[in-house]
Amino acid sequence: MVTDGTDEQPGGLLGLMLTAAVVGALTGLMAATFRRALELAARARLELVGWSRGADWWAMPVYVAAVVAAVTTAAWLVHRIEPHAEGSGIPRVEAVVQGRMEPGSFLILPVKYVGGVLALGSGMALGREGPCVQMGGNIGVIVATVLRRNRCDLRMLVAGGAAAGLATAFNSPLAGGVFVLEELLKRFDARATLAMLTCAAAGFASARLLVDNDTEFDMPQLAEPRLVEAPFVFVLGVLAGVAAVAYNGAIMGALRRVDASRWPVEARAACIALVVGLLGWFAPTLVGPGDNLTQQALLGHGTLWVVLGVLLLRMGLGVLCYTAGTPGGLFAPMLVLGSHLGLAVGLVGIAVAPQDAPEPAAMALIGLAAFFAASVHAPVTGLVLATEMTGATMLLPPMLGACAVAMLVATALRGEPIYDLLATRAARASQANRDAGLQPSGEHQVGAGEAGHDEDDLLEEGSGDAVDEPATDDRPEDDRGHQR
Repeated sequence: MVTDGTDEQPGGLLGLMLTAAVVGALTGLMAATFRRALELAARARLELVGWSRGADWWAMPVYVAAVVAAVTTAAWLVHRIEPHAEGSGIPRVEAVVQGRMEPGSFLILPVKYVGGVLALGSGMALGREGPCVQMGGNIGVIVATVLRRNRCDLRMLVAGGAAAGLATAFNSPLAGGVFVLEELLKRFDARATLAMLTCAAAGFASARLLVDNDTEFDMPQLAEPRLVEAPFVFVLGVLAGVAAVAYNGAIMGALRRVDASRWPVEARAACIALVVGLLGWFAPTLVGPGDNLTQQALLGHGTLWVVLGVLLLRMGLGVLCYTAGTPGGLFAPMLVLGSHLGLAVGLVGIAVAPQDAPEPAAMALIGLAAFFAASVHAPVTGLVLATEMTGATMLLPPMLGACAVAMLVATALRGEPIYDLLATRAARASQANRDAGLQPSGEHQVGAGEAGHDEDDLLEEGSGDAVDEPATDDRPEDDRGHQR
């Protein structure tokens, strides 16, 4: 706790801005080193694959065993040391920002960092943005604690750290601030906007010491969008909405099965790592966060059947990897799926109506934004993120239309935002544990990584942004599989 709990009034604006700059700068350095560490780990993995292919028969099992060991270690770190470092971490940050959860242990930062490098560097189909967001939020907690900011400012600094983490993860400072305002804070008041933009700008600036200031993805020279292309954009928006709802449902369905399982977390992670290791040996470019796949789609490369194959494979692999209990986010996998869906529609359009269809590369970018908007229900963030990552501003009109259609379809299908679904899951698990009379002393409790909180605190910590959601299952669930 950073205050006596009685001061909920915001502190001075100047002090908040200066503290936000510190949080942003530290988060930028952290996220930049995390990104560099992931690049080194990915390079080492590819070199190990190359070595094992040229060596004797025993080299392949050595590579697979190394992947299994790294992923299992990451799951062990999370499960045994800091369970709140599991998964994306964005739902937990959202709950802290909204005052429905305690800030958490300082151990989230090192466990998320080391576990993320081990898991993502081994080829898990997860993204770096979730870890960067949660680690940035944890830096906000640390700085607020050291500088003795009140609880209101602490929450704002947690949100600011999250904005800086996302800004650095994707070289998109504006998207980082917009995402936090649209998805986490859900408001755009002047104080919050100043704090978010200050953190994002400071993080982006400090990260430049270690990473380049280029756009995340390259785009070919594209023609101006035409009105005749609107039917293709509409079809893509519909398909993106349907696919996003199916993707969210697949993730939640897989997590429900994990929750019902009695397998140890480490054993489950080892089995998933075995699949990833074998796939990574035969097709090393298909595993990992998938930025290389997104880049190829945005360049318009690939035949229809190959693109559809990658789309289906990565959807299944992403769902599987998210159940492993390791750190890892959902943003990067979403970009792979959205870009390949758009590319597939673009390739079909060229085959059917070559004179009227948009360029496949343009459709890949439109699909990226639309799929993200429908899955997260954050269309403004999707538009800004796609534009900042590629610099393709001329495609804003069709992206806006596709995002609107995708959101409409997702809403009509009663699809919920993926982070809200994850938060609701955590709330039900925490309520089930409380109903069963479990105490916060064993490894099976939700929030076991934060000793010292009473039972009511544990209920809040598992609740995310659905703290009022009633429990629908009175069976006590083992929290070892719960994502945060």
